[in-house]
Amino acid sequence: MPAPSPTHGLSGDRLAAWASVATMLERLPAALDAQLRRDHDLSHYEHGLLTALDSADDRSLRMSTLAGYASSTLSRLSRAISRLEKKDCVRRATDPTDGRFTLAVLTDVGHDLVARSTPAHHALVEELVFAPLSEEQVRELASISRRISVTIDPTAPWEPGPGAASPTS
Repeated sequence: MPAPSPTHGLSGDRLAAWASVATMLERLPAALDAQLRRDHDLSHYEHGLLTALDSADDRSLRMSTLAGYASSTLSRLSRAISRLEKKDCVRRATDPTDGRFTLAVLTDVGHDLVARSTPAHHALVEELVFAPLSEEQVRELASISRRISVTIDPTAPWEPGPGAASPTS
């Protein structure tokens, strides 16, 4: 009796593409986490939360909105916000427009941490993700990534606001 095939339907170009994507999905987060932890005692996830808050109006977002942006459960988000509160980077507040919601609010300390950590983080992203690609491939990467993201979850993915390019604004 022949051994079962480990591919079960994926073969050729699709299997090769999936192997490349799966490998990148494992390696990239680890590399980004390592740099941020070494230089700023932050995870990539925490940096993403701080960046989203830094680019939001009044540097605050409802916890449920932030969880959606981060593709995270409220429980995971709450644990991360607790860690960031201990570093005085974020505080929680009741939403003044609807007391049933809690806001995550970026503090000045958190804003300063985003401003300090983002240049080296962006340099690493440039080196690992964009330097190997042509400008056309960068545009294709954005389009392909968005298509896959909305196939997984049709909720609009987080997009940086106009001030996101410069976290010191």
